[in-house]
This record gives sequence, C-alpha cells and structure tokens, in this order.
Amino acid sequence: MLSHEEQSGASPERLNRAGEDYLKAILLLQRRNGSVRSLDIVRLLGVSKPSVSVAVKLLREGGFLSMDEDKHIQLTDIGRETAEAVFEKHRVLLDCLIALGVDPDTADKDACRMEHIVSPETIDRMSAFVNRGKEKCIITKKKNTVAPRRRSS
Repeated sequence: MLSHEEQSGASPERLNRAGEDYLKAILLLQRRNGSVRSLDIVRLLGVSKPSVSVAVKLLREGGFLSMDEDKHIQLTDIGRETAEAVFEKHRVLLDCLIALGVDPDTADKDACRMEHIVSPETIDRMSAFVNRGKEKCIITKKKNTVAPRRRSS
C-alpha cells in the first residue's frame, strides 16, 4: 500500500494498485450508502477483515482517510481526489473497451487492471476518442429519426 518512508504525507503517486482499489471502493460505498465501515469494504472487495484493517490503517497514516469515533471511514480531500481520478480512468477505459466490442464483464475486469498503469495523457485521448464516437452516434440517431416517406398508392 504505502512504504514506511512514504506514510508521512499524502500523494497519489505513493499508492500502489491495492491502495487505489481501496480508495475507489470507499468512494463507491460512500456514494451508495452515505457512510462506510470496514465490513462494507470486506463485502464489496471480497477480502478478509484483517486485510481491510491493515489497508485502512496505512491509508489513514498516508493521509488518504480519516475515521470518526463510530468507526465510519471518510476520504480526506486528497483521498477523494485520488479515488475520483481512479474511478474516472476506470469509466473511460470501460467505455472504450465496450465501444471496441469487448464483452461488458470482460471490459470491467480489464479496466480494473488497466486503470492503475495508464497515463493521464492516454486517458484524456481515449476519453476524447470515445466522446467523439458518442457524438457521431447521437447525430446518426437524430438523422434516423426522420419519419419515412409514405408511398403513394
């Protein structure tokens, strides 16, 4: 998650894949449920409670999370920014893979792996490419909504 030296001061560059996955999971759970507890993360990610405890501790020490007295987990500002960036990468990759004809389940799994290694420049270019394709689809659909001519009898 974070090395011992890296635990002082939050920086998205210091996170590994697992850390990003935990932050993204917490973001999704906050959006869905409003509040997040460790057990929610266990259920969503299918990992053990001790694994979540270690991850939460490291992410708290790294400045990405906070926890209140009722054990509710919240993203800090840098934690939210990082989680949202990972989530956006996932969304763009998923859209692009589906547009290429990849099965949605496979596309989701592949996007989960790819989101951790792809550069911001690549994501920006992929997003622009997919959005251009969507715009063309919308224009094409609008053209196709014209009522067909009636044949004269």
